[in-house]
Amino acid sequence: MTVKCNLILDSCCDLPENVWKRPGVYMLNFTYSDNGTDYIDDLFHSRSAHDFYEAMRNGALPKTSQPSQMEFEKIFSETLETGIPTVYLAFSSGISGCYEGAMLALDHMKELHGKDIPLYVVDTKVGSTTEGLLVSEALRQRDNGLTAEEMVKWAEEARYYVHTIFMVDSLDALRHGGRIPAAAAMLGTALNVKPLLSFDLDGKLSLIGVARGRKRGMRRLVDEYLRDHDTGAGVTTVAIGNADVPHDAERLSTEISLKDENALFLTLNIGPTIGCHVGPGMLSCCFWGGDRRKQISVSDKIAHDVKDKS
Repeated sequence: MTVKCNLILDSCCDLPENVWKRPGVYMLNFTYSDNGTDYIDDLFHSRSAHDFYEAMRNGALPKTSQPSQMEFEKIFSETLETGIPTVYLAFSSGISGCYEGAMLALDHMKELHGKDIPLYVVDTKVGSTTEGLLVSEALRQRDNGLTAEEMVKWAEEARYYVHTIFMVDSLDALRHGGRIPAAAAMLGTALNVKPLLSFDLDGKLSLIGVARGRKRGMRRLVDEYLRDHDTGAGVTTVAIGNADVPHDAERLSTEISLKDENALFLTLNIGPTIGCHVGPGMLSCCFWGGDRRKQISVSDKIAHDVKDKS
């Protein structure tokens, strides 16, 4: 069957090549610098995840860069030449200017080629393993025949049904990135506190709790999955992400499978774009569940509705 749309992905989805690489699917790579050396975020193809995170353990403070407008326009032009409508599933606007940059490039492409060109950009409002889970299902839906317009509607709704909980091993990377005050990081380290984070509805990182010690943190990831995952579809895909802690990823998968025999696992390395902000040791559990818009507080719902209408 001939597919009805192309997909553009970005390297923040953390999907390995054997999952995403197929005709009509394009990868947009972020870049990062580490100790004066520039790297392409090629999903740890040219540099291993261990080398990247080991450098951070030894004091490296890598910084990431989003694609330039020229790079956006280059890949948009390439897909236009195929004559097939194209959808770009973009890394969350809540923690990157990637979506905004893509929209600027899209506006310029419309000036050059006409406002009705078949190019669409969707803000996934998630990243890393969560984006990978969303994108892996988008690939399946594309192969099942969704048009570009249908893919946009699907992704704009599906992004609220992907759940995630991250455990960060250390607060240092968050402190260096300005996410938390230095004093809080020092206190957290002294108390052996493991922060637990997620994406809020605006696609920003949100602290949802803490655990005293790594074992308790991993137990919390399992409990969150068992409480919130979708139980109506038989086999459930669970994306497990790890920042150079593969044994913990395996252990987490085992703990979940012992309690849910229908769980099917997709194990991913957490890439540099998220990794430089959270550091080595991060562990994530991502899965399909209920509508997250129904799980927020009344005051947050009001604020979200106001933002949507402004």
